[in-house]
Amino acid sequence: MGKQELVRYWTDNKIITDKRLIEAFKAIPREEFILDELVNEAYGDYPLPILKGQTISQPTTVMIMINALDLKKTDRVLEVGAGSGYCAAIISKIVKFVYTTEIIPELAEFAKKNIENIEIKNVGVINYDGSKGYEKQAPYDKIMVTAACPKIPPPLIEQLKEGGIIVAPVSQFLGQKMIKGIKKGKELKTDYLGDFVFVPLKGKYGY
Repeated sequence: MGKQELVRYWTDNKIITDKRLIEAFKAIPREEFILDELVNEAYGDYPLPILKGQTISQPTTVMIMINALDLKKTDRVLEVGAGSGYCAAIISKIVKFVYTTEIIPELAEFAKKNIENIEIKNVGVINYDGSKGYEKQAPYDKIMVTAACPKIPPPLIEQLKEGGIIVAPVSQFLGQKMIKGIKKGKELKTDYLGDFVFVPLKGKYGY
């Protein structure tokens, strides 16, 4: 599958209707965020291995998650699990600033290099246990977790603004339920976005 086929699939099936998100996807070269030997598979609609046993999610999953954040251009976003930096790069095209944490040092370095290579200036990659959020820049308008968590980590709920949105895959036995939560007081009002499979979240509130 190529870039255009993916866009056609999302628009024809009304999976993604936000034109800004489609333009952001088109603007970011996915081939810059994967391993050189897999470059021919850059636009396959499936996950690909990156480094240290981690993966870059399939393009459709990435787009469904970002779409659920209802991004605005004034948003400050926290992403937990930078991976290769691809999700943060797409989000950066729509919002004010993205902070993306990555607990694995080699991956944090990989993400930082990939983002610098395509000259994105509004993403900060932080080598940190993102399951604890990132208090230094809190609160956030939106938070996205790109690894399976046993439940949504309490610090992330604390660091989300009132009315803010968090999207995270929460584990069941074999796979995860994608949860979209909107903060009301100290609680989340949640919706369910479907079943997915992610690598497990590491760190204090992970596995």
